[in-house]
Amino acid sequence: MELTVVNISGKKTSKKVALKDDIFGIEPNDHAIYLDCKQHLANRRQGTHKTKEKAEVARTTKKAIRQKGTGGARRGSMKSPLVKGGGRVFGPRPRDYSFKLNKKVKQLARKSALTYKAKEEGITILEDFSFETPKTKNYADLLKNLNLGDKKTILILAESNKNVYLSARNLGKTLVTTASELTTYDVLNASNVLMTEGSVKEIEKLLN
Repeated sequence: MELTVVNISGKKTSKKVALKDDIFGIEPNDHAIYLDCKQHLANRRQGTHKTKEKAEVARTTKKAIRQKGTGGARRGSMKSPLVKGGGRVFGPRPRDYSFKLNKKVKQLARKSALTYKAKEEGITILEDFSFETPKTKNYADLLKNLNLGDKKTILILAESNKNVYLSARNLGKTLVTTASELTTYDVLNASNVLMTEGSVKEIEKLLN
């Protein structure tokens, strides 16, 4: 697949970039995508949830009612989960939700996600660029020139660029990342993928 390179003004240039079929034109594997996205979201969970169980609740152990003659069960502690204000039965405890996923499965998932975007014509190739100073208006104008002002986008750079990152940080529907930090979830979560010429080469190098 060949795509025409556009500049930050939204105008087509004379350059073209060929996207390799073994990355942008494979048979997508939906299960690999599911596993990679599941791992990504699981790794983001803090897992700090906690409730107090019976042994941790500070309440009296004095007999609240007489033990016999009530017709009900004996109850010797206000810590009981059966009493209002008592401990919780099998409540959540802090835990780590992360799990291992093989490197080749993650690579397959990213290739599958990029293939879906290529089929949807949701990939735009930009000339390598930078901003002299970090300014939100610069990045907003870039999106406006590409007719993507109201859409969720991800910009993939070959290497980190502080001015570009800071220019996009305050815009709610944008994400700026590098080829080495690209995730399957970020690709699928955006309606349009913007890639610089340099990032295409980096992605092909990383996924081959």
